[in-house]
Amino acid sequence: MPCSQDDPAARNRMPTDMVLAAVRLPGHAECSDVHIRNGHVSAITATGERPEGFTTANTAADTQVVDLEGRFVIPGLWDEHVHMTQWALAANRIDLSGAASARAAVELVRNRIAATGLGAEPTMTVVGAGFRDAVWEDVPSAEMLDDATRGVPTALISHDLHCVWLNSAAARRYGVQLPADGLLREEAAFTVTRELGKLPDDVVDGWVSTAGREAAARGVVGVVDLEMTWNRDVWLRRIAGGFRSLRVDAGVYPEDLERAAGEGMRTGQEVDGGAGLLRVGPLKVLIDGSLNTRTAFCVDPYPHGGHGVLTVSEAELVTLLGRARETGFVPAVHAIGDGANRVALDAFAEAGTGGRIEHAQFVRQEDFARFGELGLTASVQPVHALDDRDAADANWAGRTDRAFPLRSLLDGGARLALGSDAPVAPLDPWLAMSAATARARNDGRGPWHPEQALTREEALLASTRGRGRIRAGNVADIAVLDADPLAAPDAVFAGMPVAATLVAGRFTFRGAGV
Repeated sequence: MPCSQDDPAARNRMPTDMVLAAVRLPGHAECSDVHIRNGHVSAITATGERPEGFTTANTAADTQVVDLEGRFVIPGLWDEHVHMTQWALAANRIDLSGAASARAAVELVRNRIAATGLGAEPTMTVVGAGFRDAVWEDVPSAEMLDDATRGVPTALISHDLHCVWLNSAAARRYGVQLPADGLLREEAAFTVTRELGKLPDDVVDGWVSTAGREAAARGVVGVVDLEMTWNRDVWLRRIAGGFRSLRVDAGVYPEDLERAAGEGMRTGQEVDGGAGLLRVGPLKVLIDGSLNTRTAFCVDPYPHGGHGVLTVSEAELVTLLGRARETGFVPAVHAIGDGANRVALDAFAEAGTGGRIEHAQFVRQEDFARFGELGLTASVQPVHALDDRDAADANWAGRTDRAFPLRSLLDGGARLALGSDAPVAPLDPWLAMSAATARARNDGRGPWHPEQALTREEALLASTRGRGRIRAGNVADIAVLDADPLAAPDAVFAGMPVAATLVAGRFTFRGAGV
């Protein structure tokens, strides 16, 4: 890298100001210096030049100069839709994502139980995560799981979180009536999933801390956490315990809306005691299911029959959206099927408020323009298009030109916000941006509906809250990269080497050589 400037004596001092020296903006060959003061980008100058108005008197003596040797800088990345506790828990559960059948899944569980030597009715439930039964040729059953687990309470969570496969011992433990296939769906599944997450706070918080550090190492500066709980106090505890890796917008669910309103909370509000990292997030409302579980609400029936489920009626949704407007909450409506997206759009129009539609995986052609007309954000998860292409082809056959329709949403005027829905997909915006731009993995299958791809500039805008590039006056949330995100080959882009990450001018990740 040809550009270099450093102040060796400053490297070990605690800075009040900082200069990220010898950096490049994506698409540019020349080097610049990014000046940071009080947590904001104060100026961007040619390398070695003093910013306008510079004097010895108004520049801190302990300014740290970090030579980045021609690396590239972009605004820090946001994951706009995660379930942070579930993501941390998934890393410590049996990984079922590679199971090609129900039989293969239970064999993974059988082997884990045998390896750990668990006896019948242990204190902890054995938990697996990530199965995709929509593409299995065989079908799950309670009997199949019982045979493999021999009385050890076992719960397996689908990759989309909308389904849980229980054995009889786990059903007894959690007091649920088990259907013959052993599958609980939607709210019944969510209830059990919440119970499975009730581990000691210090254990879960430790796992979340690890997940936060790993996200920071991928250039992430913030997440919208839509965990299904009263999430503000959970994050206050974690931040009091030392969590500093990320900014967090903590969502609220309808059952807690009046509590939140009564405490004066509103979307975007900084939370006292949150170290400047914690804000109130959106109001999350689920109105349908998911593709894998075949519960996404669709206009046309699924091959097996049925249209999925609409869990909140349009009238109820209109009321909720109105209440969100009155209390200062931005609504984030989960809608996956084209029928659910139609209901959500109709409700937003009637309520006369803006907001977000989470997922927007399947949308009628005539509805794309309504996103723009209503001023809505489409909070989308591009990796799902690659994970679920087979399920979509099977369940939405002949209509997948409007499935995971990123280009159509953008052209219709939607503001795009990219995320992962972790643990449904990994908390890694580079994977999301790669899926959005290439619509393919390096697996020989080729792109799936490439006409729905975004450009890299569009993907970066949708992953940096509309910033796209660093500008003077911005908060100094910055990712430092070893490659140009606009020019790197697809494989490098998907696994982008991140050299450092800063939140408000503070390093949250600093790789070797920085």
